[in-house]
Parts: sequence; structure tokens; C-alpha cells
Amino acid sequence: MVEKVNKTMVKVTGRIDSNNAAELEKELFDALRVADGNIIIDAAGLEYVSSAGLRVFLKLKKSMSGDVSVINVTPDVYDIFAVTGFNNIITVKKALREIDITGCEMIGQGGNGSVYRIDEDKIVKVYRPTVELEQIDKEREFTKNALINGVPCVIAYDVVRCGDSYGIVFEMLKSDTLGHAFRKNPDRIDELVDKYVAFAKELHSTEILDGSITNIKEVLHKRVPNLAKWCTAEEMELLNSLIDELPDAFTLIHGDLHPGNIMIQDGELVLIDMPEVTVGPKIWDLVGIYRDMISAPSAPNGTSAIETSTGMSKNLIIDVGYKFFEGYTGIKDREQLDEYLKPLELVHALNVVLIVGAGSERAIQSAPLIMDILLRGVVIPNEQALRHILKEG
Repeated sequence: MVEKVNKTMVKVTGRIDSNNAAELEKELFDALRVADGNIIIDAAGLEYVSSAGLRVFLKLKKSMSGDVSVINVTPDVYDIFAVTGFNNIITVKKALREIDITGCEMIGQGGNGSVYRIDEDKIVKVYRPTVELEQIDKEREFTKNALINGVPCVIAYDVVRCGDSYGIVFEMLKSDTLGHAFRKNPDRIDELVDKYVAFAKELHSTEILDGSITNIKEVLHKRVPNLAKWCTAEEMELLNSLIDELPDAFTLIHGDLHPGNIMIQDGELVLIDMPEVTVGPKIWDLVGIYRDMISAPSAPNGTSAIETSTGMSKNLIIDVGYKFFEGYTGIKDREQLDEYLKPLELVHALNVVLIVGAGSERAIQSAPLIMDILLRGVVIPNEQALRHILKEG
């Protein structure tokens, strides 16, 4: 009756009535006993629910710190939630539209999933099964809110099911990425860098004050408790206090503003791929650009991930990265520019530590090394310098 998908999501199937409601309650609470935050119940296979079953859902909601959402509900089951008024107590969403991507052209691939063309005007970004539906819903919602606030980005239509995975249907831009443009037009690099810089400055002058996009400080604070396995209580307290140094800014932060996530449409730049979008001080976006365009490709062994994401060679990425910061800061002397980048390198170390708390499998596997080398070897020894840099924003 109950199948655990991940720590915050379960599938419920079959019929629920007074004969098995107690069993349902036990299975639900066992599956979600370590959950913290919002809970999702996938009810695609739920055929019927009685008043006894509804009371189990209500008990679950009262016991959890976050919201409880019942999704993929069939029309008949949805009517039961609606006629009883339970859809006013618990978030209930009707079944998602199904999309079959069999035979569709894959036009892109990233860390969270793959992108397929489904017709002339639309694409679908299909997420890996490990990506939680709550995160997918947030990307769609934040993309919509960014567009409403005048940010140049694609239209996000709806969240859909693609087999055993979820996806978002987006507007298909009949254009190429900025990364591909850099690779294909070596004689236009300076011109394209100027566009890249102007676009970043435009984003960093856009304030979203209506609360429709989460603040970066809130996101980072939520990650700290997840580090308890590798950090002492004192180290976690230090991390929270460093996050508190960030000013209360409301600038749009894309979080992954490399050329592979920017399209060129009719000569203008447009954002895509917005799962990490927040608001806060612009330094957090600049740290992301430093990470992708200078730090990662400059590492001794380099990295193929950013090369795949941007469609650019390692040397081209580094060249464009330095040119970007030259244009953004106005600093042309390389030694002076390297001095400017040192604070970003420190904040990058802090960011990597906090990324472990976001729960990605790759970051968790590297967590012990990250804590020893970056937290205890870089962040803690440079605590006062970091406080000054973060406070300046």
C-alpha cells in the first residue's frame, strides 16, 4: 500500500478504508519518520479513500513540521477530497499530464536530467528520479515569477510525468546557447563577452521584493543541519553565523550563470535552467561564475562536467571567465584581477561546504574530504576575512 520513494515522498496505492487505515498509518509514519519539511504523497495508484483514510492524512499533517501534499490524484479520488473539504486542509493536486518521450530528440543533458524536443515550440526537461518533485515544482514556480518580474527567461508551462520520472515543459527557443556561440565564433569572443557581462549586470540590478522567490540565506540555513554527520555543533554554529553576515539583499541570483544556461534569441540573451534561482547579494552569483569559469576548469585534473554543460573547451572556458571578470569589474591588469578573485575563492570554499547540505549524491560522497580540506583548512582559518567579505555582499 505504501512505497517509499525518498526521504520526503511516498507512493500510496489501492483502496483505503476502515479495514486497512491503521495499516496505512503505520506504513506512512514508518516511511516518513526521518522526514523534515514538506511531505509528498504520490496517489497515482490510489483507487478510493474513505473517511478513515482521510483521518490518517490529517494526522500525518498535524505531526509534520511542513506541508503535506497529495499529488497525481485521479478525478474520482479528488472529488472525495473536495466534497469533504479536505482539499482546503491538505494540498491536493490532480494527476499530472503524461508525456511519452520515446523517439524524441535529446538536445541537452545536465546534472539534474536531460532535455528532449517534443514539438516545434516546446521541450521537456526530464529530471533524474533522485530529484524530488518539490524541487521541480519550485523551478517551475521561480521561472514563472522571474518572467513576471521582467527577467529574460523561457516560459515554463507545466510539470508532467515522463514514465517513472517528472519533467517540466518549457518554451522551445529556436536559437543556440551562448556557450556554443563562443565555441563557434572565436572572432566574436570579445563581443559575446560584452553581452555576457551586460546580461549579468542587468540581472544583478533586478530586485524581486514580493517574496515570490526564496532568499539565499534561508536556503543556506536549511542546509546546515544536514551537515551534522560530518561537522561538530560548534562548526555548524559557525556556518550559520557566517550565513547571517550576508546582507538582506533582494537581487536575483541565478546560481549557475555559465554560458551553457544562457540562450541567444534574436541577438538578446535569455536564461534557461533555473533550479537554483534565489534572491540575495550578487556575490553569491559571482561565486558561481568563478566556480564554473575559473576554479573548476583550472583544477589540476580539470573537469569534464562544465565542458559538457557549456559546450566549450577547458581553455576557452577559462579565457572567457577571465574576460568576463575583466569586463564586470573594469580591472584589466591580471595581477590586480587575481587579487579581486581571492575573496571569491574563499566564499567558494564556504559554498562547497554548504552544497554538501543540499544532499546531492556526489557531494555527500566527497563530504569527509570537503570538511577536512575546505571547512577546517580554509573556512575556519579565514573566518574573519570571510565575515568581512560576506558583509560587503
